[in-house]
Amino acid sequence: MSDALVWHRLQFAFTAVFHYLFPQLTIGLALVIVILKGWFLKSGDARYGDAARFWIRVFAINFAVGVVTGIPLEFQFGTNWARFSHDAGGVIGQSLAMEGTFAFFLESTFLGLLVYGEKKLSPRAHFGSAVALLVGSWMSGYFIVVTNAFMQHPSGFAKLPDGSLTLTSFWAFLLNPWGLLQYAHTLSAAVVTGAFVVTAVAAYWTLSGAHRGAAQATLRVGVTLGVIASLMVAFPTGDLQAKLVARHQPVALAAMEGRFESGPRADITLIGQPNVKERRLDNPIRVPGVLSFVAYGQFDAEVRGLGDYAESEWPTNIELLYYTFHVMVGLGTLMILLMGLAAISLYRKRLEGQRALLWILMLAAPFPYIANAAGWITTELGRQPWLVYGLLRTADGASPTVHSGDALFTLIGFSGLYLVLGLMYVFLVGREIVRGPTSSVPPHLPHPPSDGAAPAEVHA
Repeated sequence: MSDALVWHRLQFAFTAVFHYLFPQLTIGLALVIVILKGWFLKSGDARYGDAARFWIRVFAINFAVGVVTGIPLEFQFGTNWARFSHDAGGVIGQSLAMEGTFAFFLESTFLGLLVYGEKKLSPRAHFGSAVALLVGSWMSGYFIVVTNAFMQHPSGFAKLPDGSLTLTSFWAFLLNPWGLLQYAHTLSAAVVTGAFVVTAVAAYWTLSGAHRGAAQATLRVGVTLGVIASLMVAFPTGDLQAKLVARHQPVALAAMEGRFESGPRADITLIGQPNVKERRLDNPIRVPGVLSFVAYGQFDAEVRGLGDYAESEWPTNIELLYYTFHVMVGLGTLMILLMGLAAISLYRKRLEGQRALLWILMLAAPFPYIANAAGWITTELGRQPWLVYGLLRTADGASPTVHSGDALFTLIGFSGLYLVLGLMYVFLVGREIVRGPTSSVPPHLPHPPSDGAAPAEVHA
């Protein structure tokens, strides 16, 4: 692998991982806001209205930083990956254009109405704006995911004499089965992020005794949404996606599990260290037969190992792929257990008094971010050495005239810029958390109590 290609890949990986810190939260928060607004509209409980107003402000900050960090990714298709853009642009350009034209502008427009229109719009119209924001953010996510799905499992295309790809069936491309399942998995994971973040903030408020009404409302929504979404990430979406990988990218599955030899009743590895040089897994702890069942639905199914494939077809960094996959699965399991425990405590009306569990929920906010980043790294490393699986190799997609010095220089620039943006984001969101929610009820009207709670306070 050339030095320039290494830096091209590292630059795109860095900017993509940093950018995705923000869209995953906007996708999850959009649903949280709709639930809070909907319950406020139905019940008149001011706590849910106050909480919704707070999370709309956080959504706006997150959305703005997400837009700024996403723009460089679009430009890198032309600067760092010109040959890929030439060969595949006739196909993936469709979904990228739709993301910008339809989803992004829909999302931006209704976010403005949500932030500035509450005093101008009726309660139902303001709730409708929240629903439209949800549709826009989720559409945006779909167009991006279906673009990636084409790179994982191409469909609806034809190859031209010059080697470039052209779209032959728009619907086959847009409704790629790989994309539909990958989207369901990605969306569930993003909702997990939103649920963990709102739960962490509510736990902080509860522990500090601040904003009691909004904390109660947010804690209920966050924990309930978190346990449902965490389970959906594992089953059915994660399980079905694993079966797709086994069927269409078996070499990636073998690398994810550090499996070098083929055979039936394949073990799933809980822990171990891949030794690529000697083609074995060191110090493994395995569960017999489970990999065969996860991949093919039968405990005695044969799972092929890396030894069945030429090394030129192996993923280019098996060790990193193996570890990111296991980090994703391990954190996913831990999040299910944590949210399950919180849901039981919430059901028994004991959660607000369990300070140790509240501390854990507050400190667990980074878990879904790490798991999502590990999941996308697993997806992208598993596709290697292909940019478009089976059609275009990564080594053939980079820009031939952009050398390693150019890529490294801009990577350093992005690192500095994103450091500033990250610090600014933490400051702005932290300030909002300390400030807390403001009242969604006019000051001359009383706050209706609910569930025996005292009326919510008006916070400036």
